[in-house]
Amino acid sequence: MDQSQINAQRAQPIAPRHHLIDGKHMPASDGATMEVLSPIDGQGLTTIANGTARDMEAAVASARAAFEDRRWAGQPPAARKAVLRRWAELIEANALELAVLGVRDNGTEISMALKAEPGSAAGTIRYYAEALDKVYGEISPTPGDILGLIHKEPVGVVGAIVPWNFPLMIGAWKLGPALAKGNSVVLKPAETASLSLLRLADLALEAGLPPGVLNVVTGEGAVVGEALGLSMDVDVLVFTGSGGTGRRLLDYAARSNLKRVYLELGGKSPNIVFADAPDLDEAAKVAAAGIFRNAGQVCVAGSRLLIEDAIHDDFVAAVVKAAEAMRVGDPLDVTTQIGAVNSEAQLHQNLGFVETALSEGAEVVTGGARILDETGGYYMAPTIVTGVTPDATLAQKEVFGPVLSVTAFTTDDDAIRIANSTVYGLAGAVWTSNLSRAHRMVRAVRTGVMHVNTYGGADGTVPLGGVGQSGNGSDKSLHALDKYVNLKTAWIKL
Repeated sequence: MDQSQINAQRAQPIAPRHHLIDGKHMPASDGATMEVLSPIDGQGLTTIANGTARDMEAAVASARAAFEDRRWAGQPPAARKAVLRRWAELIEANALELAVLGVRDNGTEISMALKAEPGSAAGTIRYYAEALDKVYGEISPTPGDILGLIHKEPVGVVGAIVPWNFPLMIGAWKLGPALAKGNSVVLKPAETASLSLLRLADLALEAGLPPGVLNVVTGEGAVVGEALGLSMDVDVLVFTGSGGTGRRLLDYAARSNLKRVYLELGGKSPNIVFADAPDLDEAAKVAAAGIFRNAGQVCVAGSRLLIEDAIHDDFVAAVVKAAEAMRVGDPLDVTTQIGAVNSEAQLHQNLGFVETALSEGAEVVTGGARILDETGGYYMAPTIVTGVTPDATLAQKEVFGPVLSVTAFTTDDDAIRIANSTVYGLAGAVWTSNLSRAHRMVRAVRTGVMHVNTYGGADGTVPLGGVGQSGNGSDKSLHALDKYVNLKTAWIKL
């Protein structure tokens, strides 16, 4: 990674951006714009269209027209594959531009962003391009005079709402399988991370995706997000973000056309460390990275550290050492390990959780404050809080910031009870050399992903989905395709 190339991209001015509707860049119908502030220094980058319900209606109508005339769904699988593969190639060719644009918008450290954003997005689009002609329908086991066929048809129009932490990665998790199956999509990016997704959509057009098949509308969730959720012409709605917004989307579906809604929501993931972990020093470093990379703004972050009593104090000291060694700073500096918090509002929310933890009797052993104020950006020291009881606010509520809660446990059953004591169930981990214990913990902890002697890194071949109030349905892997198809039975008398 060449710092001079990053600096050159950083110096590029960013023109005001509009919606992408029916293959055309269009301003908001009332001309309204929204200023884009960079979390790096708090300064304005550019403006984006601040959309209206009318804009969203136009985008949905464009997607519906594209689906009904089969300009995409009617193309042979080999033709759709060729377009998606070309799109992946263009993402890779423009990876540095996309990564720097995204970092200027959302604050992720560039060392993570290059791989996690354009790198991941290109891999995801290519994966579904290669999968689309390898997923077959079915023939049912019927009597000899009957032929039972099960077809997998595209659902129609997909509404996708994605968050600000990894817009390209998570956007591709929605777009890849939805487009591979022949659907049309209306994408609503987060207000504080729209720029890279708008550029991604331009590359899709360049790759040959027909106009109207992918539309992007920017603006406030309470306006354009609500219009998408309430639309009578959206067949499936997919969302990654907060539980509160997820509940509203379910309500919108009930109030409109009963569209299917798939939600990947918050997490309060337990990272469970036993005294017999194969490498406690490695476990401490991974525990720090698992919560502090991207300033803790990761849905599967290991935000609850559960430590066996026998090693509690020494392990906490090791995690503190690892955290304090991580460099917080300008996310476009290749030596930075922790970038900026996405917005000033998010930063204040993070600090509020620390204050609440202190008021409930916990102890901050490192961090806990805003830093680098002189930059004008939004930075927070990696924060570790010990003495957190299982029912404490910090153990129960998702912070979505660089704040780690630490709780001690004594027995396996104790660890399981604490791990399962929240409403969430997105991810988790166990560190142990005991194979039987590892398998018991994998089975007992209620979560969608369980790591063993590692944290993070699960690739696109396996699903990501939550249980409980962490959501439903799965992103990634072939299982994600299920969200974007309808099953149709053909019952044929021979």
